[in-house]
Amino acid sequence: MKIISYNVNGIRAAIQKGFIDWLKEENPDVICLQELKADIDQVDTSEIEALGYQIYWHSAQKKGYSGVAIFSKISPKAVTIGCGIEKYDAEGRVIRADFEDFSVMSVYMPSGSSGDERQGFKMIWLSDFHQYIEDLKKEIPHLIISGDYNICHKPIDIHNPKSNANSSGFLPEEREWMENFIQSGFVDSFRHINSEPHHYSWWSYRAGARGKNLGWRIDYHLVSEPLRDRIAHAQILPEVKHSDHCPVVIHLN
Repeated sequence: MKIISYNVNGIRAAIQKGFIDWLKEENPDVICLQELKADIDQVDTSEIEALGYQIYWHSAQKKGYSGVAIFSKISPKAVTIGCGIEKYDAEGRVIRADFEDFSVMSVYMPSGSSGDERQGFKMIWLSDFHQYIEDLKKEIPHLIISGDYNICHKPIDIHNPKSNANSSGFLPEEREWMENFIQSGFVDSFRHINSEPHHYSWWSYRAGARGKNLGWRIDYHLVSEPLRDRIAHAQILPEVKHSDHCPVVIHLN
């Protein structure tokens, strides 16, 4: 089974850049999207549905902001919109599809890069999200949390760890949260397969960062421990350029 996570930084812009042709060629069983920046009625999804995908969508209340989706060729048993916490659900940050023997979640975690207020919001979110997942794991032990975490876990995951030591997304308290979250029972699927440096999933639009591969790895498939032995392969697709992010892929046996 092939699952992709992709922050598209605006689904309408991504479609104009060839997203649907790419999706047809890549042909994942499930794709988790983040940062849709659109309501579903603003997007012609007919070509996506023609590829065999069922579409599940969670928009933010604020127009042109955030939003997550799951497109699946396999019919889920159930789909849950949001995490049940109003201030996060208003921002369209969580959607989950439950399949026969595991669940997949598309998550768009807040960025704190705009200033102290949003950084504070992010840190509260991280605490609340961890507790939400702890409770959810009791009900759903086989869980894949796919999405844009807006955190680089380790120095290997960022092009210049020293100069970014005080940057949102690589702050000590964020990295500590990421470590604690993984240690609570998750596997970073990409690092389970690949321990090499210089693999990133997001690049600034400034200073030709992508061409120089000056990036950050902030997009993940975190897989709950009971699924560890089913991870067959994981990869990042930096050559795919519909967004400032690129897709990340996991193959499960």
